[in-house]
Amino acid sequence: MVERGKTNSKSVISLTLGILSIVIPFIGVILGIIGIVFSRIGIKEIKETNENGRGLATSGFICSIIGIVIHLLWILFAILSIYMFTNVEYELQFISVSFN
Repeated sequence: MVERGKTNSKSVISLTLGILSIVIPFIGVILGIIGIVFSRIGIKEIKETNENGRGLATSGFICSIIGIVIHLLWILFAILSIYMFTNVEYELQFISVSFN
């Protein structure tokens, strides 16, 4: 029988947090940052102990980065749309005042 090596637990955690950072709306950035930290720690431990799970840690790192980018884009979009709508309201008030 072939013995299977132990899978690094931090790589599994990093993959889980990476997927959750994409899916969960408001705390996705925080989960993504924590996922990146766990994936880096997991990769270091895998190099030292020769455990399995390097692919899990790498995919957790990638998913965490994607989740952070998606949520930062959403935050940027929200800020820009708030700015645009408040600016339009101000311009509409200015137009209505100037015609009277």
